[in-house]
Amino acid sequence: MSDSKINKASCVCGSVKIEVADINPKFTVCHCDSCRQWGGGPLFAVQCGTGVKFEGAESVKEYDSSAWASRGFCANCGTHLFYRLKKTGSYNMPVGLFPDLEGLEMSMQYFSDKRPGYYCFANQTAEMTEAEIFAYFADQL
Repeated sequence: MSDSKINKASCVCGSVKIEVADINPKFTVCHCDSCRQWGGGPLFAVQCGTGVKFEGAESVKEYDSSAWASRGFCANCGTHLFYRLKKTGSYNMPVGLFPDLEGLEMSMQYFSDKRPGYYCFANQTAEMTEAEIFAYFADQL
């Protein structure tokens, strides 16, 4: 964990408050069917590790969305809070939850073969297809 400032976030209604000590500023964008269905578009996520604290955790509803991950949201306002890898317990959280993050850089696009033809990004990033994702993260899924 970093000794730097604690990054704070909350859901829209304020029922859930989040503190994260270590956020990777190199965020990822996921184009998988689940992320696009969950939020209506790709998920822009920062990796937060396991050092995540929730205040108002009784308002967090967690959905078992796949064999390797679950998704969490506020049961009161519906704000998307995280997807969590089951094997490692690592949290990936929407970039937009953290209003004060600086130095962000889009570093990777996941499930690039699932990205629909109606949008694309100008950012030059690495991309991984569905098959590449499952091979690369095999020990974490």
